[in-house]
Amino acid sequence: MTRVLIIGGTGFIGRHCAAVLAAAGHSVTALGRSGLDLVQDGEAAISARLIGHDVVINAAGLVRGSGTNTMAAVHAQGTDRLVRACLAAGVSRLIHLSALGASSRGGTQYQQTKGLGEDVLKAASGLECCVLRPSVVIGRGGASTTVLTALAALPWPPRIGPGIWMVQPVHVDDLAELVARLVETKEHLPGSLDVVGPAPMTTDELTMALRRWLGLPSRSFLPVPEALLGVIASLGERLMNGPINRDIVAMLKAGNTADPKPVTTILGRAPRPLPEALALHPACDGDRMVARLFCVRPLLRWSLGLLWLITGLLSFGLYPVEDSYRLLTDIGLDGVIADLALYGGATLDLGLGILLLVGWRPVALGFAMLASMAAFSLLAVGLPSEFWLHPFAPLFKNLPIAAATLAMMAMEA
Repeated sequence: MTRVLIIGGTGFIGRHCAAVLAAAGHSVTALGRSGLDLVQDGEAAISARLIGHDVVINAAGLVRGSGTNTMAAVHAQGTDRLVRACLAAGVSRLIHLSALGASSRGGTQYQQTKGLGEDVLKAASGLECCVLRPSVVIGRGGASTTVLTALAALPWPPRIGPGIWMVQPVHVDDLAELVARLVETKEHLPGSLDVVGPAPMTTDELTMALRRWLGLPSRSFLPVPEALLGVIASLGERLMNGPINRDIVAMLKAGNTADPKPVTTILGRAPRPLPEALALHPACDGDRMVARLFCVRPLLRWSLGLLWLITGLLSFGLYPVEDSYRLLTDIGLDGVIADLALYGGATLDLGLGILLLVGWRPVALGFAMLASMAAFSLLAVGLPSEFWLHPFAPLFKNLPIAAATLAMMAMEA
């Protein structure tokens, strides 16, 4: 039995490695950022967590960063801090997850910072290190897989670039099994290892493989000009919490392939072709639902945010103020109370809308919106019947809006 500590053990790759190692009878400690933070924790604190472990697996990584948690802080400085902590704690082996194409002179910030981390390991002495450089890692629950599957599930799946960019995806099961083999080997660890599937495939082929896994019929591709793809990636960096950014697009364009023979040697078999690996985990209704709702989720939050924002602006005077006061009089409010109701309600609507648009605690905001709608609906009982019986049903629209708010809360929880 080997005592293994996984940094980033609550992430996609870390979880799968932990499961395979535990099933093989090893003692596994899987830590997320709250348990061990390579950026915030000092070397002594990290070393204390490593004591008593034979192998450390570093699966911590970012595809973007902000504040102190930048890619350089995690991939480069964090790796340097980890190496020194391993030496202080008496850890004999370190398996480090990098990325295919990583280089300090790479074409993207992601590749450069990953490359700087590799340079730290190459210079380390007294510690047996193995750098794994996976291509696109596919598997249920992976961030890249979630995005790619969502694109594949669209009625007309978008063509990524020209559709002929080459990738060599590896399934997370093969990667986790490879890590287990390295943990168990009595031989010296390889210095670095490119981890890829058995053969390259185009981005079109990858999209169709995921679509078939979902059980969806083939569809014609929707061409997306490369310039537009760049705009989408740029917006994705600012508006979404997934791996849609310019670095990912640049790496796909440059190609993401390598020789699978070294992985085949260690596994004792060839990595599984992607369709075969996916077939071992059949898609269910939940997978199709997640894929179809991926693009709906931000649209739902933004549309609700705009609705509340615009409602607040209308109440502040874009809608005739005298008409607003007339409505308040109909439900028995006048004077200072009417002023508070009009402008207090407008401020509330405006604030809720802005906060939801920036993504601040959407679930809590949803509860506040539902409470506000319930209070308004009770007050609206006193309004003339035309507000309830009008063909456009202005007040009954609160029902679908409440349902949409509940759906948003469920997806953002």
